[in-house]
Amino acid sequence: MTAAPGGTGGAVVDARLVEVAEQVYVYEQLPGGWCVSNSGVLTGAEGALVVDTLATVGRAERLREAVDRLRPGPARTLVNTHHHGDHTFGNQVFGPGATVVAHERTRAGMVSTGLALTGLWPQVEWGEVRLSLPTLTFRDRLTVHLGERRVELFSVAPAHTDGDVVVWLPDERVLFAGDVVFSGAAPFCLFGTVAGTLRAIERLRALRPRTVVSGHGPVTGPEVLDDNARYVRWIQELAEAGAARGLTPLETARSANREEFGHLLDAERIVGNLHVAYAELARPAGSDAPGRAAAAGPQPPLDPLAVFHEMVAFNGGHLPTCLA
Repeated sequence: MTAAPGGTGGAVVDARLVEVAEQVYVYEQLPGGWCVSNSGVLTGAEGALVVDTLATVGRAERLREAVDRLRPGPARTLVNTHHHGDHTFGNQVFGPGATVVAHERTRAGMVSTGLALTGLWPQVEWGEVRLSLPTLTFRDRLTVHLGERRVELFSVAPAHTDGDVVVWLPDERVLFAGDVVFSGAAPFCLFGTVAGTLRAIERLRALRPRTVVSGHGPVTGPEVLDDNARYVRWIQELAEAGAARGLTPLETARSANREEFGHLLDAERIVGNLHVAYAELARPAGSDAPGRAAAAGPQPPLDPLAVFHEMVAFNGGHLPTCLA
């Protein structure tokens, strides 16, 4: 595998603080894409709550500096929306006094996955990453009070993963959606479910958010929910047609007309998404075990690394571009 043209290099990423409501900020890293994620920062007299903590030690340290400028002091609550390292590796820079909150399956996923993400892009300057696991976990819902502000955390899993949590500010109508939705980049369901992602989007739509902060890409309005739902339904339609023709997910991806979604970053994710959609075609109705097919009895789970290699093949033999 070789690096894609353009390679990596954090200098090309535009990181900035965007205030989306009073004392509610997005640490937005553009353009988004692989491992270039966003964080949320909520401040109050008692301290700050940070939603996701970025992929590399260097980027996380710059995030921490930005949080400290907004609200000095040691009181920090970190919320991890799911277990992937580009949302959790930065936990460590906030120190042992920070309370890390996540879904119970996110903690388990962090333990089982470890630092595997760093092996996919060894050229990235990850820094001396070490896991800093959640210290407070929950299953369905949790409310955090930051002064007078009510911060609602609730699970919409399985969707992008089996432990997705979103952060909802009901008074401000601001939604931090994690990687359940992507802004300007292709959705990715390899570690979750395609059908579950659609159900999660419908739950988020029912909130009627004013502002939606995706895990990656620019801050948007609720239209991003429609954009993601349209892409995911397209994946389901491709899988049905490809399976009927006896094509593999990779063959289906290569033959697909991608014109409608050609503007999205990380086009190679179509391969991973199709693998999951193919598996779901063989599942009993109502089954939501991420990454598993169930046609003639239990099947082995999808192998993410093998699928990643197919994504590289789809990408002309180049590693997907990662700007972390």
